[in-house]
This record gives sequence, C-alpha cells and structure tokens, in this order.
Amino acid sequence: MKTEKPSATSNDGPFGRLGRGDNYHWNASPTLVDMSMPAPEPKVATLACEPQDVRVDLRRTAIVVIDMQNDFCTKGGWVAQIGGDFEADRAPIAPLLRLLPALRAHGVPVIWVNWGNRADLANMPPNQLHLYKPTGAGVGLGEPLASNGAHVLEKDSWAAAVVDELAPLPSDICVDKYRISGFWDTPLDSILRNLGVRTVLFAGVNTDQCVLHSLTDANFLGYGCVLVEDCCATSSPSFCTEATVWNVKKCFGFVTDSARILASLPESRE
Repeated sequence: MKTEKPSATSNDGPFGRLGRGDNYHWNASPTLVDMSMPAPEPKVATLACEPQDVRVDLRRTAIVVIDMQNDFCTKGGWVAQIGGDFEADRAPIAPLLRLLPALRAHGVPVIWVNWGNRADLANMPPNQLHLYKPTGAGVGLGEPLASNGAHVLEKDSWAAAVVDELAPLPSDICVDKYRISGFWDTPLDSILRNLGVRTVLFAGVNTDQCVLHSLTDANFLGYGCVLVEDCCATSSPSFCTEATVWNVKKCFGFVTDSARILASLPESRE
C-alpha cells in the first residue's frame, strides 16, 4: 500500500526543517516529526581517474580544501619565515579558482579545513609542539611572526586564514584542525555525514602530509576518496608527491585533476 508523505502544510500543521543537509533532514510540526525524507535523485558525473574511472553522485559529494592558508602559502607566513618554499604551496590557487565555482554551481559543498589552534594551546601535547620547534628554539606554534605579529597557526589569526585569492563564500563550511589529519578531534566527519556525503574530493597542502593523512582517515571511515592532483601541492621533494599519488591509487582511493572534473560535470544547473 502506498503511503503519502505529509505535505509542508498537512493536517499536522506547518513543518519546520531540522538539519542543513539536502540529502537528509527531518521536518517537524507540533504533532509530527517526519523522518521519511526520500533519497534525492542522483546527479551523476563520471570522473576520469586512475586506477579506474569513478562515477559519483554530485548530491553526495563534497570537496575538502586543506590548509590553503597564509602561514603556508603567503610570503609573510610561517613557511616563508622558516625558509621553506611557500611559492610551491601556491600552485593549487589557479586551478581551484576554476574548479570551486563550477562545483558550487552543482551544489557540491566546499569545506575549508585550516590549521587553527586554540590560543592557549591547551590541546597540543609536547610531541606536536616539538614537531614544529624541534630544537626548542625559533618560532613555533602560537608564537608571533616577525612579518606582522600574527600568531603561527592560531585560530582567527591572519596566519590561519585562507589566502585572499580563495576567500571562502558564506555558503562554504570552515573547520579548524589541530593535527596533520583534518579528521582527528574535529567535527569534519559529523559534518560530512550530516550533509549526506559519501564521496570526498581532496585538495590543498601539503600533498604528502595534511592532505594525504586526511584522505587516509576518510578512507578508513568509509568515504570514497578522490585526490585532485593539480589542486594539491607540497614544498617537499618531488618523490614525496610521487609516493603519495602511488599510494592513493594503490590503497586509498583515486586520482584525477581539475580539468577532468570540469569536463565531467553535467551541463544543466540547478
């Protein structure tokens, strides 16, 4: 027997939506909570990838952009101050400027995951502090940059902000992280699940560090993982990228690039 879904203004009164996700939310009235939301019709795109092509539902896909922030990608940031190659980390900016608007136009959530520590570093154990100040000298987490006084990787500081070229839109989602993985002790997994996401595109820096370990954690959590290679970068030696790409294709997911994603997107818009 077919059961009719209550309308937004049924005999139970007007319904209010509970939940941000278009894929899954409740509708509540004074007398009824409707949990019976049907699955939305898939919006399919077939991505050319390695080791196999991947067919995804854009309604259940998000892109996670990791650490495209001033401390890593800007002349006055921390990487530049400690003598690293911040210019290498700027490589994803141009392809992301092309890719993100197209994904947003198809309703794909853009999630920015930036390293943004508490000001008091209360959740940072000594091993994490040592990672970035191994000799006990120099400028470590939470300490002021010589260039502008911003505190290294501190939440709400210039150092932790997304680079100007890629400024997030109000509709985007921002998540602070405190380790190399964007999933450890953050709400990222809960956000993705509440949005109904099952496939995650990964971009950002550094390819072999924060991007890789966020991607592997996503794989362990059951997400389909796609590394967008030209939207990732690292200041590490080239063999680190080669090993990362090889391992993603071998063990953790799939590899594509922004041009192949753009070519796969359906022409229709909503």
